[in-house]
Amino acid sequence: MIRLDVSKCSGCRRCEVACAFFHEERVSRGMSRIKVVKIEDKGIDVAVVCQQCQERYCMKCPESAIAVGEMGQILVDLERCTGCGACEKQCPIGAIEMFDDTPFVCDLCGGDPQCVRECTLGAITFEPRVMEIVSLKDMRKKTRGLTPEAKRVHFALITSHDTRERWLDRRADPCATGMVDRF
Repeated sequence: MIRLDVSKCSGCRRCEVACAFFHEERVSRGMSRIKVVKIEDKGIDVAVVCQQCQERYCMKCPESAIAVGEMGQILVDLERCTGCGACEKQCPIGAIEMFDDTPFVCDLCGGDPQCVRECTLGAITFEPRVMEIVSLKDMRKKTRGLTPEAKRVHFALITSHDTRERWLDRRADPCATGMVDRF
């Protein structure tokens, strides 16, 4: 499972570049299977990638073109896929997005995720043996009908809430950050 540490992400998008280049030999945000959400007014940068959720909403593919691999990753059979976009509509966090009628979703790069390799800040890590099951049931209720980008923004706001609150608390209390000692 790919884990994300919001407190370490700088929004550099190296993960997006590495992902698209590894899979498509091109640099294209649309072809990346991981997307960085930047919410400037809140100072938030969050990488959004498939969470291998318990519900596996994307599996509701009418063509049965989506399967789960041995590491829990989502695999798309492009021979069966008709580009209908049902998987994109079903994903509650916008981790699947259609680009040129093809669904792009994290496949863990065969067990060596390139986004993890390129993240020099440690904001993205890979724990292949973690079988933590994430439920996105509540998220789905709140994001139904939104675009993939709007779903990613919602996910970013939810996952960064605690980190942002800690930052705000530290700002409000200079003693907690050690800033008082500097003056």
